[in-house]
Amino acid sequence: MALTLAPQAAMAQDADSSEEAAADETGDGNVIIVSGFRASLESAVAEKKLNDQILESVTAEDIGKLPDNSIGESIARLPGVTSQRLSGRANVIAIRGFGQDFSQTLLNGREQTSLGDARAVEFDQYPSEVVQQVVVYKTPTAELVGQGLVGTIDIRTLRPLDIKEPIFAIGARGSLTDLGALNAGSKELGYRVNATFADTFADDTFGVAISASYVDESYQLQEFNAWGYAGGPNNSALIGGSKSFVTSTQLKRFGISGTVQWAPAPDWSVTGDVFYSDFEDDQIKRGVELPLGFCVNPGDPLNRNSAFCFGATADPASFQYDNDTVVAGNFPTVEGVVRNDIFNKEAELLSGGLNIEYDGDNGWSGYFDFGYSRTDRRELSFESYAGTGVGALNGATDNITFVTGPTGTSFTSTLNYADPNIIVLTDPLGWGGGTQAGYFNDRIVDDELLQFRFHVEKAIEGGFISAIKAGMNYTNRDKSLVPDEYFIRLAGGALEAPIPADLLLDPTDLTYLGLGPMVSYDPRALIANGTYVLDPNLSNDIPAKAYQIAEDLMTIYVQADIDVRLGNADLTGNIGVQAINTDQQSSGIAFPGGVQTNVSLGDSYWDVLPSLNLSLRFDSDFVIRLGASRQIQRPRLDSMRAAIGYGLDFNQGASPTGTAPFINGGGGNPYLRPYRANAVDLTFEKYFGTSGVIAAQFFYKDIVSYIDQNRFVFDYAGLPLPAGPVPPSTIGLLDAPTNTGGGDFYGAELALTFPFDMVTPALEGFGFTGGLGWTETKIEDAFGNVDQIPGYSEWVANGTLYFEKDGFNARSSVRHRSGFLGDFTGFGGSPTRRNALSETIIDAQLGYDFDGGPLDGLSIYVQGQNLTDEPFVSINGNGNPLQVVDYQSYGRRFLAGFTYRFR
Repeated sequence: MALTLAPQAAMAQDADSSEEAAADETGDGNVIIVSGFRASLESAVAEKKLNDQILESVTAEDIGKLPDNSIGESIARLPGVTSQRLSGRANVIAIRGFGQDFSQTLLNGREQTSLGDARAVEFDQYPSEVVQQVVVYKTPTAELVGQGLVGTIDIRTLRPLDIKEPIFAIGARGSLTDLGALNAGSKELGYRVNATFADTFADDTFGVAISASYVDESYQLQEFNAWGYAGGPNNSALIGGSKSFVTSTQLKRFGISGTVQWAPAPDWSVTGDVFYSDFEDDQIKRGVELPLGFCVNPGDPLNRNSAFCFGATADPASFQYDNDTVVAGNFPTVEGVVRNDIFNKEAELLSGGLNIEYDGDNGWSGYFDFGYSRTDRRELSFESYAGTGVGALNGATDNITFVTGPTGTSFTSTLNYADPNIIVLTDPLGWGGGTQAGYFNDRIVDDELLQFRFHVEKAIEGGFISAIKAGMNYTNRDKSLVPDEYFIRLAGGALEAPIPADLLLDPTDLTYLGLGPMVSYDPRALIANGTYVLDPNLSNDIPAKAYQIAEDLMTIYVQADIDVRLGNADLTGNIGVQAINTDQQSSGIAFPGGVQTNVSLGDSYWDVLPSLNLSLRFDSDFVIRLGASRQIQRPRLDSMRAAIGYGLDFNQGASPTGTAPFINGGGGNPYLRPYRANAVDLTFEKYFGTSGVIAAQFFYKDIVSYIDQNRFVFDYAGLPLPAGPVPPSTIGLLDAPTNTGGGDFYGAELALTFPFDMVTPALEGFGFTGGLGWTETKIEDAFGNVDQIPGYSEWVANGTLYFEKDGFNARSSVRHRSGFLGDFTGFGGSPTRRNALSETIIDAQLGYDFDGGPLDGLSIYVQGQNLTDEPFVSINGNGNPLQVVDYQSYGRRFLAGFTYRFR
């Protein structure tokens, strides 16, 4: 079926099914060639129909031409799948309502390293122009290595021996963001170019395919961000502070994919492939940080809590209230922090492999596959502070009037933040004792993965079992994070300094917040000219973030394929079992009593994962599928770090053994084991040839092991004891990620692909594809409390209405997800999660494909993305819509481009 274990065999069968799906035979024997988006849909329908797993897929309309701007957006349009936006880009995928920590991504069937601290890949790394197909498996098989808990995403590139004719195609496009260039030095225009070549030689026994893409595009963002909400008068919530920025991002990415195939004999084939990506995401963030309600103590006669609140005062008499929230009022004295921050992420990804396959005419076949993946990432977070004077109450203050509502908080300001005679480089609120003018955080991540796999199978004719398969896979992964952090000081020990005039840039406009313009500069230039000096942060908090994780996985599997005739139906499928031995080792620095100590801790264990997939295929093109399996998802790598800080606790009442002193600490958990679930899937599908399908999918997962942050009983036997009295036991408490009980996860999905000409020929060319997903979940933590799952949305929906005929093509797409717990990047690069509201994204495209004449092979198109300027919004944990934490506006994006395939 679609997923044989050899990646190149999978591609061959996918190509065959695509060709079959793209040709419809008329009653008089003539063949009508279907191309473009309709051919992509027919290929996806064929993939779904022929496979015994429950899956969704998207195939390129033509070489170097996925239906969307990015892989993430194409995947997010599949039934039961959605995404979270980053800078307006769909780069984090959620399957069946679960976020990125619960799925796995493969490239040509092989596991991949990742850009972030988690295992999930960021889809920005993979240019859509080098991808031929993406398949999302919702049920596993025994032979699917590297599977996820809710799904497995397999990205596939072109295989040259599968093509029918030589290929040479080029493309280019330009992009425009309607927010304009919000920061000095940023751009509102961008572009990308791509090319693909593929051909076969030596009587079609040798093939070469190469695809390349270069992107230089800008993204703009206007954001309101609240520190949170403080307790105000009348038991109401008062905005605690504002940390709002205008962000300009420049994304540059070069990606290249190459494949060489050789068939030295009819029974043998050799495939080598490589993918390389050089990625830079450079952001400048500028804004004014305002300490507000958190800095006000109504019980203080001076209306001031200088120990925490940096001198801000409020006028409670001016406050107005609605829905338990202070929605308007005045802060007479506020000292703002002018921020010019840099966030720069650079990454290189190298991935590839070698596959040698034998497919004999005696029923025996097999292959050896070697895979390699490596990611080198450097992520810089550089904060630069300026204000009216050093420390609280030592500079000019602003009289701030505010209005709070469902789009955040806007302000009326009396201070000119664009005047360099007022705004100076300093520690405005005394965060670093009056001497800290910024913070420099450089995170260095190395991730390397090796994979070796052997597979053998024997076809069996004439029985219930059609084939027996067995194999072994070994995966070795090493990932490390080294944080390198510094305080920013002014040269010569100065407490404040003017911004050098030659470094001043055009002011950044904060009118959308009501704050007017603000001074702008590039803080990197202040290091280069000596204004800033770096002072290393020697706190234990820094090495506590570091980790070095080594994983060795040995997977053994056996699978029997089923193919038998039952009355007027065929029963196909597979039954098998996968056994995985995990040996995990975590090295780093622990802190007994605050003393840095090198440690190495780990665990070894087995997981046994049986799986069953059955498809009852009726002659009427009706298919019933049943899937049952045991599934796992490995924990986040940073959750397994050995960095643990601990000491002696003399509170006998809190001791897990009832004796004191006992050891109490917090940090990572090197003994952490995977998420585990028992799953059942049932699907009813009605096909209309390979042109359309309607499918109802039902699923249930019994999550028997979940991972949650909690305080739990922990044995410190493998760690050095802290100084002091020897505790009577090494059994103590640890606050860290831990495996807990679990819960239930169930839901239903409806998928539909339907060409309207099946109703009447008058609607030829029109059609619809989309899906609706509903999930319900109840996960309990270690104390029986209901836990909110990261990335979980109860409702996910998407749909595309399209027209394609006589070269013209048009489509409009919408995708919706209900509220969810979203992933954000917090201080120091640490993950932060907030409650995100529901969102609905609308995109559209118009195009024309020339067929014949001097422009034969040319396709032109225009696209509009996020046409309704849908914001990304998160709110306070209590669910009050007036208490907005984030309100991010990305604006609309417009694109125009072409692809040209030489005939």
